[in-house]
Amino acid sequence: MSIITIKNLEKVYNSVAVPVHALNGIDLNFDKGEFAAVVGPSGSGKTTLLNIVGGLDIPSKGEVIINDFNLANFSPSDLIDFRLKNIGFVFQAYNLIPVMTARENVEFIMHLQKKPLKERRQRAEQLLKAVGLSERMDSRPSKLSGGQQQRVAVARALASKPKFVLADEPTANLDSETSENLLDIMEKLNKEEGITFVFSTHDQRVVDKARRVVTIEDGKVKEDRNT
Repeated sequence: MSIITIKNLEKVYNSVAVPVHALNGIDLNFDKGEFAAVVGPSGSGKTTLLNIVGGLDIPSKGEVIINDFNLANFSPSDLIDFRLKNIGFVFQAYNLIPVMTARENVEFIMHLQKKPLKERRQRAEQLLKAVGLSERMDSRPSKLSGGQQQRVAVARALASKPKFVLADEPTANLDSETSENLLDIMEKLNKEEGITFVFSTHDQRVVDKARRVVTIEDGKVKEDRNT
């Protein structure tokens, strides 16, 4: 069953010189429980695709339908609420709140969802334990390594119990061992909790783990294969 349906998606950035077609007629479906990688050269449209699917950017043309909801029909405030309840994000730059501890960063999205304190604390500690950070819950981002910060970001992405997680180059700043550990954690969560993961990546290690690989070039789907 498709959890994400993308129809004839186009994105044009109007520069001073000439319009840039970041996406040029993308048609894709992602099913519940997929562990999929979107690959392609720099500038191919990978990040733009994830940003539009996540409701962080608006397409020039086409539709994104998530669980039968067309994102184009949401008001800005409704879209924020929809993202909060349905989508987890893992960014290359981590995007942790520097004045908060690891636990507080993971709890924050649940605070926005108005979850009770006890439930927030229990869920945050469970997730940080799952990503191997039970001993660093009270550490702020500045006291954590890059790999540890990215694991906090993964725990935060899962805190709201999202329908799916969008991960934009999540291993780009990590060494080989840390990348492998992080991918193992996400693969385990994918299999055990049925969470859908869609990555944009240049990293062959991510591609090797993925069970589906979508190749984008010049804003178009060049290849779509199951591994």
